Amino acid sequence: MADSQLTLMAFNEIELKRIDRLVGTMCRERIPAHIKDELELIYRIKGHDVTIFEKRPDWDDPAENMEIPVAKLKYVRTKKEWRLYWQRRDLKWHAYDLLSSGPDLKELVDEIDEDPYCCFFG
Repeated sequence: MADSQLTLMAFNEIELKRIDRLVGTMCRERIPAHIKDELELIYRIKGHDVTIFEKRPDWDDPAENMEIPVAKLKYVRTKKEWRLYWQRRDLKWHAYDLLSSGPDLKELVDEIDEDPYCCFFG
């Protein structure tokens, strides 16, 4: 990768590995083995956002896949904190008020995984 591209990256390699260790592991382990062919959790990084999606066959055309946003984690580097968002019926991201931000990514990922108020997985 060229040096000019490295300066545009939002996360360095260590941060990317930590994100994969926490978010990626939760995505890989959350779905039971017997339905992994029909449903998976994936995540994408864009800028300082880490968005988690459910990936499943489209209801209208099972040969196609659809992705449904589940949660968004946004890193605010100036404050050194992560912010957690959920998507409401209006399809807009809203701050997850019960644990909206903090410096510990693991705490927020655990909250998504536990989903005590059924905001992320219904």
